[in-house]
Parts: sequence; structure tokens; C-alpha cells
Amino acid sequence: MAEGKMRALVCRKLGDPTLPLSHDSPLYIDPAYPRPKLSSPTHVRVRVKAVSVNYATPLQIEGKYQERPPLPFVPTGDFSGTVVEVGAQVKGLKVGDNVCGMAAQGAYADELVIEQSYLYLIPSGCDLVEAGGLLVAFGTSHLALVHRANLGSGQVLLVLGAAGGVGLAAVQIGKLLGAVVIGSARGQDKAELLRSSGADFVVDSSSGNFIQDVRAFLKSKNLKGVDVLYDPVGGKLFKDSMKLLNWGAQVLIIGFTSGGIPTIQANIALVKNLTFHGVYWGSYMNHPKRYILQESVEELLSLLAKGSIHVNVYRRFTLSEVNLAFSSIRERKVIGKVMVILDDTENTTDIQSKL
Repeated sequence: MAEGKMRALVCRKLGDPTLPLSHDSPLYIDPAYPRPKLSSPTHVRVRVKAVSVNYATPLQIEGKYQERPPLPFVPTGDFSGTVVEVGAQVKGLKVGDNVCGMAAQGAYADELVIEQSYLYLIPSGCDLVEAGGLLVAFGTSHLALVHRANLGSGQVLLVLGAAGGVGLAAVQIGKLLGAVVIGSARGQDKAELLRSSGADFVVDSSSGNFIQDVRAFLKSKNLKGVDVLYDPVGGKLFKDSMKLLNWGAQVLIIGFTSGGIPTIQANIALVKNLTFHGVYWGSYMNHPKRYILQESVEELLSLLAKGSIHVNVYRRFTLSEVNLAFSSIRERKVIGKVMVILDDTENTTDIQSKL
């Protein structure tokens, strides 16, 4: 690799991110992408270890996400890596420190330059790849359950899409907060993982008996209904879940992985005195209340170091397999997190010769 150059995944046009990398695909690997410079004394250069594959990234490559960077761009996500250079005014971080963070752009590259304020020091004892999958999934769930819904001990939490990255995080955090946790998922493997993660009851969302099954569980525990609904799915499941909510329940709208954006029936919200929260973790990055995010991430890293939470890394892909990583997310077969590993041994010249 030439001096001043690095390897980076580039989106040159909007399109299907699951297509094999080729001359015509939306994504390609540039083995000689310009190495970013430290243009501020508070900048930090990080050699990227792993990038977390989030549902939003393939949507952005398709042009279907609310944030649309100008083409061409290097996709981003939450990541982990090692500090290799610091600006003159950087304090508290030094070369060799392991960090995680969320970059506005550029995480799918060998190196990135980022403001120190967007980085978090990873405590010793934490797995570097696991830490790379922590921020968005666990950050979203922690922010939603702790700071928005104020989930308390003994309350009933229903997590839709519970075997995905944010869902599995919500199950673990819900149990730490003392809630009775119900998780919805499809398939025995997902159900077993949810039970091992602390879910009190797992309901098959595709069985056709979703409402009846949840009600039967609640009745068996002398519980009236659901106090907090955590929904990254949307679609019909959201509508069905409305029938399970207690008076005064809170609804956390996380996303719409089903592809269906549901309509909120105002009459139900009125009669049941429901509260709806939209939760977009990334919007806190540049908001006056960013201190909440800072406190949340620091607490999560402490929990990870203690072993109180666990980032389930379902599968690891190399950069040249990134289309397969996006495909696995789209097929909704993932249990936990999918990670792209950047410090692999693949030869970039060989990769480029195949494009």
C-alpha cells in the first residue's frame, strides 16, 4: 500500500448493497484511498478493527435512509479500533488505547480520523470486536429503556424483533432493570438465545397466535398487560401489540425492519393514555442533551467490562465479503450482531483484480 493511502469501501452510486463487488456494483474496495489527515488538534486517528453492520447502512446505500451523504462516500457505523495518532490538544487518550465510537462517515476503512469527543475508551478486559458492536444496539436500547421509558422493576417489557442487535440488547438491559421481559422471535435457535439472555417468555411472532400466547403468559403470572413496548419492527406486529398494552403504557418506536411503517391510532392512545417515544440514537450526537448519551455509553462499557451484558457476535465478515454481511441483515436471519473485520489478511491487489 502506497504511503498516504489506505483501503476503503466506497459507495459510488446508489443501489443494491448485497450485489457482489464488481465494476458495476454500487460498492467497491479502493486499495489506494486517500489516508485522512489530522486537520484539528483535537482529532484522533484510529486503526479500525471492526465495524458494526446496522440496518440503516444498507438503506443509506440504497438511498432510502433519512440521511443521504453526497456520492461517492465511505459508509459508516459504530466501530472499534486502536489509537495510532493524536492531535496536540487531545487529552485522556494516547497511542495504543483501544476505543469505540460512531463516525459521521468513513468507518468502513483501514483508518479514520475523528474528533476525540466522539470516541470512548474501552476498558481493559473487553473484547475489541464486541465493543465495536456496542454503541448503536445497546446505546439505543439503554437510552430508550432508561432515559425515555424509565423502565422499572416489576414492569412488563415486550420486545419485538428481540433476536436482532437492538432487540437482544433490550432484553438484557430490561432484565438488569428488573423487568419481566417478553421477547418475540422466529425460530428455535433465536428462542434459545433469548432465554439464555434472560427473557422470561419467548413468543413466536409468526405463529398466528401472537396475542393469545402473550396473554396466556401474562395470565399465568397474574399480570394485566404490557407496560413498555420496544419496537424496532413496525408493520402488523406493532398493531397487534397495541392490544396488549396496559393503561398508561409507553411505546418506544425504534425502527421498521419489517418495511411497514404503522399508523398510530389516536383513539387508542387517548383511551389508554399511551405515551409514544421516537428513539433515534444518532440524533443525540450533536444535540444539547448529548451528555445523556455520554453517560449511557460509559455505563454500558462498564457493564460490558463486568460481564453484565454481552454483545452476541453472530458472524464476522471481511471487507471483501461486505455484500454478504448486508445480505444477512436483509434476510433477517441474524441473531445479535454482524461485524465486518478490517484487520484481516486479504490482499487488496487480489481483491481489486477481481472487480
